[in-house]
Amino acid sequence: MEEVMQRIKKMLPIEMWISLFLVVACNTLTYYGSRLIAAGRYHYDLTSWIDVQIPFVPWTLGVYGGCYLFWIVNYVIGCRQDTEKAYRFICADLCAKVVCLFCFLLFPTTNERPFIMGDSIWDEGMRLLYRIDTADNLFPSIHCLTSQFCLIAVRDNEKVPEWYGIMSLLIVVSICISTLTTKQHVLPDVAAGIVLAEASYLFVHKCRMAEKYSFLIEKITKKLWKGKTA
Repeated sequence: MEEVMQRIKKMLPIEMWISLFLVVACNTLTYYGSRLIAAGRYHYDLTSWIDVQIPFVPWTLGVYGGCYLFWIVNYVIGCRQDTEKAYRFICADLCAKVVCLFCFLLFPTTNERPFIMGDSIWDEGMRLLYRIDTADNLFPSIHCLTSQFCLIAVRDNEKVPEWYGIMSLLIVVSICISTLTTKQHVLPDVAAGIVLAEASYLFVHKCRMAEKYSFLIEKITKKLWKGKTA
C-alpha cells in the first residue's frame, strides 16, 4: 500500500489529487444540479442570425466528444507546474464553475437543435448526444471554458515544449468550433466560456485567492493523512 501511495504522490502531490477531485465534483454539481433546479423554468434562446448560418456538421462530434482525453492530460499538466501557478489554475477553475452555476440558475438558456435526417455513424452519434444531453445549461459553455483552462495550463508553463502549446491552441479552437457545428452551443456561449476562464484566472491572481485556497487544501490534506505532508 505504501508503494502505491508513493507512486501516486510521484505523479502528483496529494494536494493536487484532492484539487482535481474537487474540480470534477464542482463541475458535476454545477452542470447536473442546476439542471434539476432550473427544470421547468423559462429558458432564453441566444441564437443569432450568424449562428443560423453556421452549418450542422455531424462528424465534428468526434472533436466535441473526444476532448475529454485532452482535458485530463492538460489538467494534470496544469497541476504539475510550480506550486503557485498550480493552485492559481485550480482555484480559478473552481471560481469559474461557481459563476457558471449562478448563470445556469439565474439565466437558463436553450437553443433549437436541427432535425437529423442521415443514418451515418455520426448522425446516430448526434441523435444519442441530443437524447442524453438536453439543450440547457448553455451559457457559458463549460466545454469552451474547460478547454480554455487547458490552454492556460500550458501557455506560460516552462515545463511544456512550444510545439505542445501550439497544438493545445489548435485543439481548443477546434473544440470551440465543434460546439457550434454540432449545434450544442451558439456564439455567445462560446465567447462567455472563454472570457470567463480568462477573467477567473486574472481575478484569482489579483485577489490572491490562490493563497487562501492553498492554505485550506493543505490543511485538509494534513488532516486526511494524519499530519503527514504530501
